[in-house]
Amino acid sequence: MRVECVPNISEGRRKDVIDAVVAAARAAAPVALVDVSSDADHNRSVITFVGEGQDCVAAAVALCGKAAELIDLNQHQGEHPRMGATDVIPFVPLGDTPMEHCVELARQCGSRIGRELKIPVFYYESAATRPSRRNLADVRKGQFEGLRELIGKDPERTPDAGPRDAIHPTAGAVAVGARFFLIAFNVNLGTADVQVAKDIARRVREKDGGLSGIKAMGFLLEDRDPPLSQVSMNVCNYRATSPLRVYQEIEKLAAERGVAIVESELVGLAPAEALPADAAQRVKLRGFDPEEQILERKVAKISSLRG
Repeated sequence: MRVECVPNISEGRRKDVIDAVVAAARAAAPVALVDVSSDADHNRSVITFVGEGQDCVAAAVALCGKAAELIDLNQHQGEHPRMGATDVIPFVPLGDTPMEHCVELARQCGSRIGRELKIPVFYYESAATRPSRRNLADVRKGQFEGLRELIGKDPERTPDAGPRDAIHPTAGAVAVGARFFLIAFNVNLGTADVQVAKDIARRVREKDGGLSGIKAMGFLLEDRDPPLSQVSMNVCNYRATSPLRVYQEIEKLAAERGVAIVESELVGLAPAEALPADAAQRVKLRGFDPEEQILERKVAKISSLRG
């Protein structure tokens, strides 16, 4: 049964490291690499591959091992929260693959990472072993530095697999899960006042009474000229709240503050049904390539090249 696997690594600046991590995954199993999206401000890369379940497990474990070799979180700085060199590894069902199959794959993957790489593993979303671990933000609370102090001391932070009494000294811990298709979607605002982005993020995210299935944070993009602030989001259920819907809400809230939207960004891929036909124009998508960023088109393209 075919699944999508989307590991996120805590490196978005060193291309040689990113390339080595991707190469390790491809060498481990015959998975189809669909996308690699790196962000220097977040210092994070999102790697997407598709394949049979067991192949995706093998590729994910190899990727995690190589990331542990090359990424030291003691030296890592970036805007995005992180607790591991490989921070998260979600398995996503494709077609008629049941979610239960992805839960099994997540547990297999986590067990191998804990046993073979000696990295603590927490299961999240549909693979969670307790309700308090369904939400990734709760699992990652405290990030690498906080977990380093709590694992082995706080029973609530005991890992599900791997070492139970200490975090990996450089690679941290990893969250492995099974979930519905998630869309990473950012909206960049024409202001260097990061508080505007933080306030808007608070208004749109579900946990603070905003839009269903939206997780959001506000960041400052200091490397942009001029600097911009960003509402960085995970659209966790595009059928409940689409990228267009959350874009329109941010546009309204920004206008109330006298701020315009400069552009939006799709990190990685999205299913065709998640985006309107004229998405690039309607939400000011920067650098959008439907042949590369619409999941169905990219998978079909890869399949035709292989055939």
